[in-house]
Amino acid sequence: MTAAQPDPVPAAGADGSVLAFGVQARAEDLFGDAASAPALGRLARALADGGLRAKSGEKRLRERLKVALAHVRQNDFAAGARVALDALKINERSFLAWHVLAICQEKSGQFGPALMAYEAALKLAPNETDIAQDLARLAERLGETTIAEKLLVRYLSDHPGHVEATNNLACAYRNQRRYGEAVDLLRSLIQIEPGSAVLWNTLGTVLSDQGEPRQATVFFEEAIRLDPRFAKARYNRGNARQVLGDREGALEDLTAALAGAEPGFERAMMTMARSMQLLALGRLAEAYPDYEARLDPAMPEAPLFVTRARRWRPESEPAEGLRLLVSGEQGLADEMLFGSMLPDLRERLGPDGRLFVAVEPRLVGMFQRMLPDAVVGGHRSVRHQGRLHRLFPFLDDVAPEAGPEAWIPMGSLMAPLRPELSAFPRTRGHLAADPERVAHWRAELAALGPGLKIGLHWKSLVMTGSRVRYFSSFERWRPVLTTPGCHMINLQCGDVADDLAEAEAAGVQIWTPPINLKNDLEDVAALSVAADLVIGPGVAGTNLAAACGARTWMIHAPDDWHRLGTEAYPFYPGMRFIALAGFDGWPAALEGVRADLEAAVARGGFDG
Repeated sequence: MTAAQPDPVPAAGADGSVLAFGVQARAEDLFGDAASAPALGRLARALADGGLRAKSGEKRLRERLKVALAHVRQNDFAAGARVALDALKINERSFLAWHVLAICQEKSGQFGPALMAYEAALKLAPNETDIAQDLARLAERLGETTIAEKLLVRYLSDHPGHVEATNNLACAYRNQRRYGEAVDLLRSLIQIEPGSAVLWNTLGTVLSDQGEPRQATVFFEEAIRLDPRFAKARYNRGNARQVLGDREGALEDLTAALAGAEPGFERAMMTMARSMQLLALGRLAEAYPDYEARLDPAMPEAPLFVTRARRWRPESEPAEGLRLLVSGEQGLADEMLFGSMLPDLRERLGPDGRLFVAVEPRLVGMFQRMLPDAVVGGHRSVRHQGRLHRLFPFLDDVAPEAGPEAWIPMGSLMAPLRPELSAFPRTRGHLAADPERVAHWRAELAALGPGLKIGLHWKSLVMTGSRVRYFSSFERWRPVLTTPGCHMINLQCGDVADDLAEAEAAGVQIWTPPINLKNDLEDVAALSVAADLVIGPGVAGTNLAAACGARTWMIHAPDDWHRLGTEAYPFYPGMRFIALAGFDGWPAALEGVRADLEAAVARGGFDG
């Protein structure tokens, strides 16, 4: 069984093989690229200067590494890695050979081996600047912020005022929400290096992460003024313009940034951002090809799908009669969002076709009820050598001749099944909550007494880095929580003991059902349907409610692309969306929710 690599978007000149948030890696601020022209130039000069003679004295080693660098310049990183391994057979203590191997592995998406190769190179040459920088940058992109911070602090103790290292340390501080330290570090060096576009750009990202896109734009524009070809600054300004409502301006910036992006991770990240901006504008046909960038191996969180089946190409192979595996690929919310396409796909397969669906195990029952003649099972994710691998253990008991002959990631069904807005569903909900559990929870809610039963979500399980700006503090929910005539039902998973204690101290009673709100999704779905209303931001819980047809009010972020250029929410036609005017728009939005709840109480319930 082999890992079927998703087809990536090829980088320029290469023959290469995620929702608005959810991708851990960030391209908009980390400075430097291990395979950039200047970095490769420094490696070439090290070879030409005879830096190998003291260690090996072997001309053949130098020649092999020159060949490896030539492959890297052509973006043929697999070939470069093979040649670097040959060089290590000549001298396994060559730090240059380890460094070249690490670069090739990183650019090929083999992040675990790349980390080990960088560490081997750094151990052999602890004072080599580029190795320490490349290792710290990769560690940061993989979410190992504390490791990156330690490497950078150590380096800066020997090289104070180094722009690249200072910039990347500020990024590490920012990603830990140590915003004050990041700003102080950047400002102190900007006073010495006011012409550094890189520092101005990263200062802008610190403000952007705190939900201040308008102020951040000032710094991005200064970075662009200093360096008009600075792709990352244009990328960042594009993201800020999107939040500020200038979607056409955002697309213009993202397109310009992509033209100057470095091959590999940076290009994949910017391609993905541009695709989501096109989706936000409703330009679906243009967006879908770029949306495949979410699966580019250069993206650290892009999974590898472990299957014997071939990748299905709907544009060239008909669906009728196919035995097809569809795999969830991102998070819970994405599987529910894209799940409405599966009944349409089952119809296209025809009576001789068979559909296999791999979803998060907690969702299997709901998807099976939606697709009674499909084989639905849970996928399993494991991390190997730094890369996420998606496995399908429920297929182990299926004979190969009866199992899937082709496969496709769930999000890639958008192009063939949702080519235009008219193809989106018109009915309310597509998943089915367990009717017996719905009846049970209706009885439980009735026992709370008269009044509307309002299910609440208010944050994500992952509240790190820039994700925090997408959610309001619990204190701001007070107007909603204190609405007369309503019983508040806690549907929020995770540790919310402090929030509930704060509410109780303020005289607000929030009922928590006796279930595991993270793992018992069958009950959460049934309880959502049984309630009069579910309210919350765009998290898994509100997506689950909307997908099951529960009355749902979703408060969505200003840069949410899922409206697809409309005044509705095409993925969930029965859901009401409440758009934030900006990341600081929560108070007004929640006051509006309070007013609408009061009106519903006065009417004795909700209309429709």
